[in-house]
Amino acid sequence: MEKNRLLRPVAHRVLAPELWRFTRRSVPRGVALGMVAGILIPVAQTPVAAIFALPFRANVPTAALTTFITNPLTTPPLWIAAYWIGSSLLRLDAHVPGQPVADAAARTEWIPWLMQAGPATALGLLVITVVCSVGGYALSALGWRLWIARKWRHRHDNRQGNVS
Repeated sequence: MEKNRLLRPVAHRVLAPELWRFTRRSVPRGVALGMVAGILIPVAQTPVAAIFALPFRANVPTAALTTFITNPLTTPPLWIAAYWIGSSLLRLDAHVPGQPVADAAARTEWIPWLMQAGPATALGLLVITVVCSVGGYALSALGWRLWIARKWRHRHDNRQGNVS
């Protein structure tokens, strides 16, 4: 990368060692950024997560791999949950009788339905993204702490066993 003429201006930033090391700060950041890119960005999630990781000094491999939480099996339930959360926050059911998602297949005019479902789904995706990103950050930070504590405890037990 450093030798490529087009990438040379950013190669020092992309090849920075702190972006590729697994540390207690960079891994939770990578998880959170991967969640954001995985849920909010519909295409090219992995490159977007890697680019997001640069200014936030997040772990690039963690950010890239976390984007795989959304895949063809998890995306439809995610979007249905996003619509449900968004419509309940916007209180769309009070204004529109029936179930708009169930009625959508029978409708021929998609534009009015999208005008209703679009904002609700977008708001739901934002809520899910924030909750999952904060939760992923907290769980990965806690997991990191527990892993390090276990390593220290194991090291301490080994030293006690060797002294006796």
